[in-house]
Amino acid sequence: MNAAIATSHLGWRLAALSVGQVLSWGILYYALIVASPVIAEDTGWSLSAVTLTFSIGLIVSAFAGIRVGRWLDERGPQRIITLGSLIGPAGLLLVSVAPSVFVFALGWLIVGVAQAAVLYQAAFTVIARRYGLRSRGPMTVLTLAGGLASTVFAPIVAGLLGVMDWRSMYQVLAALLLVTTVPLHWFSLERTWVAQPHERKTLHTLGSVLRTRRFWMLEISMLLLVAAVFAVTLALIPLLTEKGLSFQQAAWGLGLLGAGQVVGRLIFFVMPRSVPSWVPLSTTASLAAVSLALLSVVPGPPWALITIGVLAGAIRGAQTLIQASAVIDRWGSASYGSINGVFAAPLTVVIASAPALGPLAADLTGSYSQMALVAALLAALAGLVARWS
Repeated sequence: MNAAIATSHLGWRLAALSVGQVLSWGILYYALIVASPVIAEDTGWSLSAVTLTFSIGLIVSAFAGIRVGRWLDERGPQRIITLGSLIGPAGLLLVSVAPSVFVFALGWLIVGVAQAAVLYQAAFTVIARRYGLRSRGPMTVLTLAGGLASTVFAPIVAGLLGVMDWRSMYQVLAALLLVTTVPLHWFSLERTWVAQPHERKTLHTLGSVLRTRRFWMLEISMLLLVAAVFAVTLALIPLLTEKGLSFQQAAWGLGLLGAGQVVGRLIFFVMPRSVPSWVPLSTTASLAAVSLALLSVVPGPPWALITIGVLAGAIRGAQTLIQASAVIDRWGSASYGSINGVFAAPLTVVIASAPALGPLAADLTGSYSQMALVAALLAALAGLVARWS
């Protein structure tokens, strides 16, 4: 009976954390992607300036995440993640009243601090510390929930923009984030960590891990993979239209790529746990190299290119979970927040820069097809480097 009660309690806590991810990702991340053209048109700021401020906020979240990870290890998640749930709405309110692009950017810098405390990296630390080596299933559930954020909030944001201006829309979303995630996180998260019976006995500290070649091989491999996959998948529409697809067909391809991410996360969940920790990363990088190369060289028909795009989406979905579990699979969960904060920071910077990486590489290589081929080579290199991770 006690075991059943404990399981039910953990299930409720996982559900609460997952709902928090849907709300936080939807409001702090996806809302701007939907609203940015409206903001640019209303304010007269360029669309690139609007999206650049958002990217700068994401880069701030990467570096703030290093400190947040240490705090999570040292102090537990309740106060830190709840504080992030307070900071996020404050930043959005500043965004909503910004009279200039400078103040708009300042608002996103504040939001970036909140993102470090409430989005995946913080949530992965909670999962790792709560479940230890049994984290794969809960992490899969969490990312499946996070993947719903765009599905849920894209139509909500579009609907709000149909009845109010973007400033009022952000004020409504800030209020929604405040009244939902603050109590959700405060009442569901642990105040302090409790030692788990499944914890590895060997204690790996941040300093000891950073002195190993294994950590840096893991970092390099993951950086190459993330740069390759995100540069191509975020530029899928111009890549497909370059090959003759209509804009509508290319948009469908991008949408189905998102659905492919769900498939990739489910495949990762059923992957055998007995394989060496480097195998999932190496396998995913090798599959990424194949799919990106096919996107480069296959001329059509549209259904074939869209199918390859879905495969690339599945790889991107698996990559999210491989990144989340990389630290715990190699060094356990005792210092997960500290180690993962350092590990994830460069990856977050690359992801924040990815919308510009694809077009820039296409300009340098002469076409989006050539860019995808270069990305395939990077992914293949990632698969080789992963052998030493």
